[in-house]
Amino acid sequence: MVFVKGPGLYSDIGKRARDLLYKDYQVDHKFTLTTYTANGVAITSSGTRKGEVLSGDISTQLKNKNITTDVKVDTLSRVSTTITVDEPAPGVKAIFSFVAPDQKSGKVELQYLHEHAGISTSLGLTAQPIVNFSGVVGNQKAAFGTDISFDTATGKFTKYNAAASFTTTDLIASLSLNNKGESITASYYHIVSPLTNTAAGAELTHSFSTDENTLNIGAQHMLDPLTSIKARLNNYGKASALIQHEWRPKSLITISGEVDTRSIEKSAKVGVAIALKP
Repeated sequence: MVFVKGPGLYSDIGKRARDLLYKDYQVDHKFTLTTYTANGVAITSSGTRKGEVLSGDISTQLKNKNITTDVKVDTLSRVSTTITVDEPAPGVKAIFSFVAPDQKSGKVELQYLHEHAGISTSLGLTAQPIVNFSGVVGNQKAAFGTDISFDTATGKFTKYNAAASFTTTDLIASLSLNNKGESITASYYHIVSPLTNTAAGAELTHSFSTDENTLNIGAQHMLDPLTSIKARLNNYGKASALIQHEWRPKSLITISGEVDTRSIEKSAKVGVAIALKP
């Protein structure tokens, strides 16, 4: 899709802070291998070990002009298919997806990006579908949006959220009202040094129903062009850290760990993820 300088989609609000605080952290063991056939089909095999449970999947991706087809088969014999059409009209992306053998999983989604708006709407392919709509208005400095879902079977709204974000040259702040107004989340992402990708971030969530607060703070830094580190801490005393190294182009090894600072006697959890690409 042609890049449009605008507010983006609703899912983009607060994304930089979420990526800093949660992306690539894990306590499992995961291995991913991607290869390419002579005609350009990408085949990715992955396996994950969670405790004593092993799971895996094989996916293929085929690109033909502006159409991308992704098919994934997992160890539960589910076949997930996603067909993405870029730019059937200026600024538009169409996405069709379904999971076999679930006959109610079919969904079609349309996304539209404009320099002052971002819209995404999806419709379940059933007799009484769930309809989702999200929209954002604004620009690269300030954006306001809403995300709602309506169940035509029950005639009720299953989701209605709202969010806003404000961006400067080195700071991104966002505020969102979630879970039908049951919780509110504020986050920020601050760029300390662009040269070393050094940044700090925080996310505070307050639940009105339980009157509980959850705070996560974190930071990231590049030790060298191929190695980066991240760390985070929440108000419940759980501390996590990871180091990620690109030991060859597009091939990453990530080692992450988590420890409960309030129960040091418990052993730390360690996760390893290896992603290999040619």
